[in-house]
Formats: sequence, C-alpha cells, structure tokens
Amino acid sequence: MRELFDKVLGAYLGLAIGDALGATVEFMRPREIEARYGVHTEIVGGGWLKLARGQVTDDTTLSLALGSALLQGGATALQGFAATQPDTTLMRGIGQAFVQWLQARPVDCGNTCRRGIQRFLLDGSLAGPYNPGDAGNGALMRNLPVVLATLHDEAAFERLSLAQAHLTHHHPLSDAATLGLGRLLRLLLRGAGQAECQRWAETWTTEHPAFGFTPYRGRATAYVVDTVQTVLHFLTRHDDFEAALVATVNQGDDADTTGALVGMLAGARCGAGRLPQRWLHRLQPTTVQAITDQTSGLLALASCLEAHP
Repeated sequence: MRELFDKVLGAYLGLAIGDALGATVEFMRPREIEARYGVHTEIVGGGWLKLARGQVTDDTTLSLALGSALLQGGATALQGFAATQPDTTLMRGIGQAFVQWLQARPVDCGNTCRRGIQRFLLDGSLAGPYNPGDAGNGALMRNLPVVLATLHDEAAFERLSLAQAHLTHHHPLSDAATLGLGRLLRLLLRGAGQAECQRWAETWTTEHPAFGFTPYRGRATAYVVDTVQTVLHFLTRHDDFEAALVATVNQGDDADTTGALVGMLAGARCGAGRLPQRWLHRLQPTTVQAITDQTSGLLALASCLEAHP
C-alpha cells in the first residue's frame, strides 16, 4: 500500500510540476524558447499568464475540482458507475464543482471547457451533442482523479471517465485519448516500467492509428491528437522523469498540458520519492497540500469500490 501511495502521489504531484514548468513557455515555439532560455529547466512563473513562481493553471486546478466532487459524492455515488445504470447525482455534483471553479475566475480556461460549463449552468445537461470542435485536450488533462477513484474497477473507470469528459468535450478522439492515457496511468501505477510502457504505446497506437507518433511530427498543440503524440513520444524516449519533462515543455505550444500529462505518467512511473526536489519545493504549498489530501481520499474511495463490487 505504501508503494501504491508513493506512485499515486508521484502522479498527482508530477502533474502539477509539469503544469507549473510548462506554463512559462506555453504558446511559444521551440526556437523562441531556445532564444530566451536556452533550455527551459526551472519553475519560474511568468509566461503569457504572468504566473507567480510555482503557480499552476487549469490542468491542476480543474483536476482538483473534479477530485473534490468525487470525494464529496462519496463511495455510494461512485459505486453506481460500476453498475449499468449509474445515478446522475455524482455527475451533477461534478458539474457544480466545475461551475464553482469557473466562477472563481481561474487563471486560465480553455474555450471548450468554458462553453461546456456554461451549457451545464444554463440548462443542467450533463453532455452536449457530438461537436467536431470538441477534439481538444481539456477532458484528458483533468481525468487523473477519476483514474485514482476507480483504480480497482475497470467498468467504473470507463463510464466515469467518459461521463466527466462529455460535460465539456464530446468527440471520439477526446474519448479515445481520455480512456487510453487513463489505462496507461493505471498500468504505471501497478508497477509497469519503461519497456512495458513502450509496448503499451505501440499496441495502443496500432489500435488507434490517429495517435501514431512515429515519426514524431513536432506538434504540441491543444488538439488532442497533437497532445497525445507529444506525450507518448517524450515519455517513451526518456526513462528519467526530469529528462522526459524538460524535453516535453521545450517543445512549447500547449506546454502546460503536455507537461502536466508527461509529469503525471512519469511521476507514476518513478513515484513521489524520486521527483526532483527543487521542482517540488517551488510548487505553492497550498497546491502540494491539496494534492496530498486528495491522494489519500481518492485511494480510500478506490478501496471502498473494491470492497463493494
């Protein structure tokens, strides 16, 4: 149990580290990053959002909002997603958590997330219709708490992942990415190493060829295909947490999200105890505390779900 906690905490803190590191160079091109920083390796804040040092963006704060809603819903609500007819109470709670997050004026919010949250606020609907413009990475970036809360139940993982995704994003590429990287995270939390990670990526991209990343095209935008290709390219090329994350964020574009996702996956692979301490100490203490508290709570939920199949 201690080893699992270390890996789960490593994933959640890794997400925040990647978010904070990448946000500085978000929307920059690699040549612009090189001209300004050489190689960007430190959490310094700034960027187009003018962040404080160690401040995170919507990748982390929306994940925390989702995690809070899951904890508030509790084990009984979560157990419904292991059944064929889940209660909508939990999803309404998640929608309300997203509304509160948006109304608190977060430092950043993607257009698709904003549109979906405003739709829920207006009419209470838990999903919009399929939209060809919904193939962004917003549902993927925040799904970590769902993975943790449903760690021992595949059916609940799949149903709840798609349900939270469809609150704002309704597109098959978004769905495939959210489920795919969620399953990769589950694999890493169970102890998979670099070789198994590489085999998984090869098999999954064969089944989902839109996400094939060899040869890597060098695009790291918020389009979910570009995001996933970037994440898998750098994650499978680098076994070391720091090397993988630095290479990812120096690709620029949507660097806070690609950084957050690589940080999450590489953090699960190495565990919290092996995260670079200089980066961990740069995160704002309130963020670290919130993540640590949620990690314990979400693992407790996962245990409840396992005990009551």
